[in-house]
Amino acid sequence: MEFIADFHIHSRYSRATSRSMDVPNLTKWAKIKGITLLGTGDFTHHLWLQELKKDLQPKEKSGLYSHKDVNFILSAEISSIYSQKGKVYRVHNVVLAPSFEVVEEVNKMLASHGNIASDGRPILGLSCYKLAEELFKISDDLMLIPAHIWTPWFSVFGSRSGFDSLEEAFGKYTEKLTALETGLSSDPAMNWRVSSLDKFSLVSNSDSHSPSRIGREANVFDCEVDYWEIKKALKNKDKDKFLYTVEFFPEEGKYHYDGHRNCNQRLNPSQTEKIKGICAVCGRPLTRGVLNRVEELADRPEGFIPEGAIGYKSLVPLDEIIAEVKKVGKTSKAVEKDYFDIIYNTGPELDILAKMPEEELFSRLPERIAQGIKKVREKKIKLIPGYDGEYGTIKIFEEEQKEDKQFTLF
Repeated sequence: MEFIADFHIHSRYSRATSRSMDVPNLTKWAKIKGITLLGTGDFTHHLWLQELKKDLQPKEKSGLYSHKDVNFILSAEISSIYSQKGKVYRVHNVVLAPSFEVVEEVNKMLASHGNIASDGRPILGLSCYKLAEELFKISDDLMLIPAHIWTPWFSVFGSRSGFDSLEEAFGKYTEKLTALETGLSSDPAMNWRVSSLDKFSLVSNSDSHSPSRIGREANVFDCEVDYWEIKKALKNKDKDKFLYTVEFFPEEGKYHYDGHRNCNQRLNPSQTEKIKGICAVCGRPLTRGVLNRVEELADRPEGFIPEGAIGYKSLVPLDEIIAEVKKVGKTSKAVEKDYFDIIYNTGPELDILAKMPEEELFSRLPERIAQGIKKVREKKIKLIPGYDGEYGTIKIFEEEQKEDKQFTLF
C-alpha cells in the first residue's frame, strides 16, 4: 500500500505553535493533504500525552494509533544542549515509539535528566551519546532520527551548534540511528555529496507548528502501515518500500544561504569566503547557512548520485501557487477559498502536486494553476534563497501582462 507519512510535527504545547494543533485539526488537515500517517509530536509533554491517550485508538498490533481513519505514530523531539570536550553543542533529535507503554518509560528516563513539562520540545543537558544509550536500554524498537541535520543553530552538523561527523556525536550508537532528517533548507541531493551519510535513509518531515503546514515535506512508502515495517524499510534503505521524499526547494528554507537578516545581508558561500565570514554592515560573524556547511563537509562534487539513493520530488505548496497566480498573499481569504474549492473538486493536495498526470492537471484544474504545477515539476522557477531565519521565496511566473489582473477559479 502506497502512503504518505510526516513523522515530525509539534503540538499546541510547544513554543510558537498554533493553538489549533490538536488531534481533531491534525486529522482534518491530514485528509486535506493526503497524509496517511502523521507523527503526534511532543509525547514528552504530560498534557499532550493525556490528549493523545484520550483521542487515539490503538491500531491492532501495528505499533500505530488512529483517529477517524488517520494513522498516528508516537513521536517527540528532544533538544540537547551540552558541553563535550570544551565545546557547547545544541542538537535536536526525533524519537519514535511503538506504544504508550514505551513512551511512559522514555518520559520517566528523560524526566530524570531535567524538566520535560515546561515545553512540548524539552531542553535537556543530555548528550547525543547518552540519549541514545538510555533510549536503547528501554527498547530496541525505538527509532532515533537526528532532526534537520544541517540547521545552523540546533542540529548535529549545524555551523553554530554541531559536529563534523555523526560518530563524534553518537559514538557506537551511530549504527543504531534509523535515518537522518534533511530539514527544509537541504534536500537529498545536497546530502549525497557527503559519503559518510550513504548508509542512512534520508527522511523529510514538515516540523510543522500549524495544521495547514503538515506535509510540506514528507515521505512516501509502499509497505504495510506498520511501525516495524516502516522501521525496517528505513534501516534497510529499501527502495521498493521507501519510494521517495517530498521536499521543499531547499532555497525556500530559512537557512539555505549565509547572511544577517537584521543587516539585509544574503550571501552564497563563495561571497562569504571573500569577506572572510564577516558582515559588511555590522562587523560581526555571519550566520553560515546549510549550503555553506554542506560545502565544508562534502567529499563529492555537486550532482553526484550514490548507488542506492532514494529519490525525491521538490514541490511548492498549492496555496503558494494560487497566491502567485492571484498576485496576493498566501494567507488571503481569496487564496483560502480557491484552495478549498480545488481540494473539494479534485482531491488531496499532495496527490495533485506529486502524482496527478499532466493531462489530468490541465483537464481538472484552472489552466494557470496547472501551468504553475507543471513549471514546479520541471523546476522552471526562480529561487531567492532564505538566510539567517528568513524564508526564501519562489517565483513561478515571470512578469505578467499588465491586463492580467483578475483571476477566478470557479
